[in-house]
Amino acid sequence: MKLLVKIVMMPCGEYFGRKWNLLDIVTAAVFLTMHCLCVMAPFHFTWPAFWVAVALYVVTGVGVTLSFHRHLAHRSFRIPKWLEYLFAYFGVLSVQGSPIEWVSSHRYHHQFTDTVKDVHSPLQGFWFSHMGWILDSGSRFGKYGGLKNVEDLKRQAFYRFLHHTFLLHSFLLGTLLYVVGGLPFLTWGMGVRMVCLFHSTMLVNSAGHMWGQQVYHTGDTSRNNWWLGLLALGEGWHNNHHAFDYSARQGLEWWQIDVTWYVIRFLEAIGLATDVKTPTEAQKERKALHHKTMATQN
Repeated sequence: MKLLVKIVMMPCGEYFGRKWNLLDIVTAAVFLTMHCLCVMAPFHFTWPAFWVAVALYVVTGVGVTLSFHRHLAHRSFRIPKWLEYLFAYFGVLSVQGSPIEWVSSHRYHHQFTDTVKDVHSPLQGFWFSHMGWILDSGSRFGKYGGLKNVEDLKRQAFYRFLHHTFLLHSFLLGTLLYVVGGLPFLTWGMGVRMVCLFHSTMLVNSAGHMWGQQVYHTGDTSRNNWWLGLLALGEGWHNNHHAFDYSARQGLEWWQIDVTWYVIRFLEAIGLATDVKTPTEAQKERKALHHKTMATQN
């Protein structure tokens, strides 16, 4: 394990004003491949390929939002282990890293929100908070010293396996799509789907701390953004999330569309999700900005 870390963190030169290691180069290559496939997609359009992309967007997107985020990072609800692992596997196919790395970064984000230790701090600009932080693993891991806050996941062999093999699974999925549907399935099911899902997730880190409304007092720059809520399957209600990070529901109002919450609610209705956490009306009122303003005036 230590040897592997040394290999991936091996310096590869200085480009664009900073040092790059092997992990950064591989990450950049994966991003470039994703976007090249996406550019090719209009020339290989078919309706079956389009619907494959839509289906995979929802399945792998829920893998990130429901599994990586609300379940593994925040423990907002409980599900049977077989279902936990299934959703986590869907998340791995999003090519957003392993559950261990994703959850670690997110937990540190909440611990150090909008500070110099925030792994994707908006204080360092839109580009950095959107995807620059992913391409600078030396800075990312150097800020907090590595994967020290995910012992609950590192104890499980399944997550350790995914941590070392997560890219392989997407390669196998891409191969399967090409065998079944040729270039249309590959460019749409991998390229378009991964690029759209990646940027919708990263927009939560960037746009979600820059544009939108603040309803709750959180002491940070988190915002609620309706269009981001649609793109990111409910993750765009980011001020709500920072106010109540333990909540399985992020679209706290009836009109705030939260697809991930609808899935969790369905699982709860059929008995597969238990201990589902949401804030009470009293808790929401205490954190509401208008409540804080009235208290200050009094």
